[in-house]
Amino acid sequence: MSRSALLQVVFRGRSAFSHQAHLRPRPLLESPPTPKQVSLLMPQVYLRWASCAARLSGDWDSLGIWDRRQEDPLLLPSSVGPRSTQVSLSRVGSASVLGRRKQNEDRLRVGRLHDNLLYLAVFDGHGAAHAADYCCTHLDTHLREALEEEEDLEKVLTQAFLNLDKALHRHLSYYGNTSHLTAGTTATVAMLREGVELVVGSVGDSRALLCRQGRAHKLTHDHTPDRRDERNRIKSCGGFVVWNSVGVAYVDGRLAMTRSIGDFHLKHHGVIATPETTRVTVNQDHDNFLALTTDGINFLLSDQEICDVIKQSRNPTESAELITQQALQYGTEDNSSILILPLGSWTPPSSLHLYSMSRNLVTCGRWA
Repeated sequence: MSRSALLQVVFRGRSAFSHQAHLRPRPLLESPPTPKQVSLLMPQVYLRWASCAARLSGDWDSLGIWDRRQEDPLLLPSSVGPRSTQVSLSRVGSASVLGRRKQNEDRLRVGRLHDNLLYLAVFDGHGAAHAADYCCTHLDTHLREALEEEEDLEKVLTQAFLNLDKALHRHLSYYGNTSHLTAGTTATVAMLREGVELVVGSVGDSRALLCRQGRAHKLTHDHTPDRRDERNRIKSCGGFVVWNSVGVAYVDGRLAMTRSIGDFHLKHHGVIATPETTRVTVNQDHDNFLALTTDGINFLLSDQEICDVIKQSRNPTESAELITQQALQYGTEDNSSILILPLGSWTPPSSLHLYSMSRNLVTCGRWA
C-alpha cells in the first residue's frame, strides 16, 4: 500500500471515531468524578460541573423563579390601590330653573341617613307646590322610620312612599280646603349604601339615570297612560284615558301620569303611590355619575344627551347649570331641575366643548 493510501485510511478512521464520540450520550454526573474520570474530562467541562453542583447544593426554592420570599418591601405608587367607596355629598351638583311657569314647583333634597347611607330626591309638583313641599321636608323622617323595620332598601323605599302619601293626606285634610287635595307630585328617590348598593324608587315621570363608561343607563320608567299596564289598571279601577290634540294622554282628562304622591281626587280611579324600584351594583371604576331629572329636562333631552352634556363640564355644579340652560335653549316651558352625584370614574374633560347656536336652533325647530 502506498504512503498516500495509508494516510487516507488513517484519516477516515479517526474522523469516524470522533463523530461517534460526539454523538454518544453523556450520562449525568450524580456524584463527584473519580480521578480517572477527571483525567478523561476536559478541564472546562469539569469546571462547569463544579459550578452547577455548587448552585444545586442548596434548596430548590432558592432559585430565582421558585423563590416566593420577598425580602424587600413592595413599593407602589400612591395612586395605585382600591378606590374609596365613600361618596361625599358636598360634591353633589344641583340646579333648578323656572322656565316659563309662574312659580317653581320642583323640589330637590339630598341627605345622609347614616355614615354609609345617603339619598337624593327630586319632586315635581303639580296643582300647586303643597305636595312637593311636604314630601321634600318629611322624606328624611319616613326613610328613617322605614329603616328601623327593614334593611332591604327596595322595601324601605316602598314603605316610605306609601307612608308619605298617607301623611300628606292627613296634612292637607287638616286645612279643610278640598282644592289642596288635588295637589300632587312626582317622586324619584335614590339611596346609595356603602358606595356600592344603589336602589332607586320612582312614581311619575321624573327620572334617574346612571352614566357608565360614558353610556346612559335608565333606572326608571315613566308612569304615563301610554303604558298599557298602567292604562289597564286605570280602566280596571273605573277611570278612563283621553288624549289631547298633541297626543298627550291624561287620566280622567286631568292628570298626565298614573302614579304620584297626592292627587287624592283620583286615587279611586287607579292613581297609586306605590313606586317601581330598581337595584344596581355601582362599580366605582366604571360608573361616572348618577343624575336625577324632572320632565322639564327629560322632554327635550334624551338620556344619552344628558350624559354627553354633563361630560363636557369640569364639576357637577357646572354640569347641572349647563343642563338646565341647555333645556331652556331647546325651548322648555316647564320647571327644569337636576341633581348630579359624581361617582368613582368621574373625570373632568381635557377641553370644554359647548354646543353651537346653530344646533340649538335646529333642535328648537324640532319642537316648535
